[in-house]
Formats: sequence, C-alpha cells, structure tokens
Amino acid sequence: MKSAGAVVIAEGRTRAADYVSLAKPRLNMLVVASTLAGYVMGDGEMANAARVVAMLAGTGLVAGGASAFNQVYERETDALMRRTRLRPMADGRMNVQDALVYAAALSLAGLATLAVFVNPLSAAVAFATLLSYVAIYTPLKLRTSLATVIGAIPGALPPVIGWAAATNGLGRGAWVLFGIVFLWQLPHFLAIAWMYREDYARAGFPMLPVIEPDGRSTARQSVLYAAALLPLSLAPTLVGIANTFYFVAAFALTLGFLALTVRFARTRSSVDARRVFFGSILYLPILWILMIAGRT
Repeated sequence: MKSAGAVVIAEGRTRAADYVSLAKPRLNMLVVASTLAGYVMGDGEMANAARVVAMLAGTGLVAGGASAFNQVYERETDALMRRTRLRPMADGRMNVQDALVYAAALSLAGLATLAVFVNPLSAAVAFATLLSYVAIYTPLKLRTSLATVIGAIPGALPPVIGWAAATNGLGRGAWVLFGIVFLWQLPHFLAIAWMYREDYARAGFPMLPVIEPDGRSTARQSVLYAAALLPLSLAPTLVGIANTFYFVAAFALTLGFLALTVRFARTRSSVDARRVFFGSILYLPILWILMIAGRT
C-alpha cells in the first residue's frame, strides 16, 4: 500500500509532466534550431553566449506558450482523436484557468527575454508568430482546409526571429529562409493529414484529405509544394548568403524530398505518406547544416 507521501509525489510528477506536455518541448526543438540557423545565417555573433542563450530560451518559451494556448483551445476536438486524447487538457487532467495562466506566463517570459536581452525586433517577430498561430491559425482549423497554408506562416517565422536577432533588421536573406520553411511545411502537414485523416474526420477538422477522401488533391499539392521548394532552396546561394557547395547539396537533397512526394502521389498510400513525413523531419535539419557549412 502506498503512503500518502508517495501518492503526493506521484501526483506532483504527473502534474509536472502535464505542464511539460503542454509546452511540447520535443516538437519545438526544431523551432529553436530554425531560430539558431537564422541567427547564424544572419552572421550573428556566436561568441556572445548570453545573447544566443537568451534568443533560444525566449523563442522556446514563446513556442511553448503557443502550444499550450493551442491545446486549451482544441481540448474538445483533441479528446475525439486517438493520437491526442491523452493530452492534459483533452483528458481533463488540468483545468482551463491553470493552463491559460501557464500559457500566458511562458509567452510573456519569452517575449520579455527577447525584448530585453536580444532586441525589440526579434520580440516583435516572435509576437507576430504567437498571435498568428493562436488567434488566426488555430480557430481556422475547424473552418477551412486553407488553415494548413495559413498555419505555415507562423511556422516559417522562427528563422526570421534569428535573423532579426543577428542583424536587427529583416533583409532579403530573412525572407528567403522564411520561404524555404513555409514551403517545406506543406508536404509535411499534408502527409500528417493523410496519415491521420480518420482522426481528423472524427474531430470535425476539414483537412484536405477529409473533404476530398480520394487523396488526389492532397498528393498533387504535396508534389507542387515540394517542386516549388526546389528552386527556393537554392536561393541562399543566389542572394549571396551561401556558396556553391550548398547549392549543389541543397539541389540533391530537395530533389530527393520531391521524389518522396511523387511516390506518394502515385500510390496515395499511408506507407508513402509516412515516408514523406519522416523525410521532411530529416530534410530541414540537414538543410540547415548544409547552409551553415556553406555560408559565405
């Protein structure tokens, strides 16, 4: 029989784990990595460790706050989906007021960290990311399949935060990085939507595979976005922030990613959708590494 103290400790650990789960730290690691990539490509001073840490911490806190706000808003639909039903809000383990206070605290702490220890511009871009994700993208998910495209906007802003932190400006390099991440996200999201289309249908999300169940539009758009990504992935060399090595390597990498989407378009199978998903997970960090290695 467990003692009262053991029960309290166990409950405390569960509570702490739920707060961590609300912030989705593992998923937001790529957000933080993309911010760092934008900082490096903007020739940010890596020797200034305090500034770099503040930038990464601030971005991570804002991303965590956005994730928590999203789970509060979607708690009822999350409860209807197999892959999300055990989230703290969907499962009823946490009340709305506590979650909102937590989400607001993370967001404000992150924005303040960026504004005070990095620069106001990086905080402004982070705020735009938070606002567009929570107030625009999240409500639209239940209204239109175009929410996927709209959601790619805040998803593409982390490297812009990094660029702003490095340069205190938003030059063309920042928007090239934005465009790359924007286009990369769409085959990634469409693959997820196809893999979990039954879940999304059950929760009432009008995702493209839900409203067009044959998958033709989903597969076709995956290919089109990946094809558009091919020339844009080469743009860092064309605007002078990466060298020829990057150009060649990015061409090969993106061509491989495009091939995955073409295969998915031919079969429209969950197996090939999963290949696109995992390919996308690998694609972006590899591209950042190549870009940083080949920066001019």
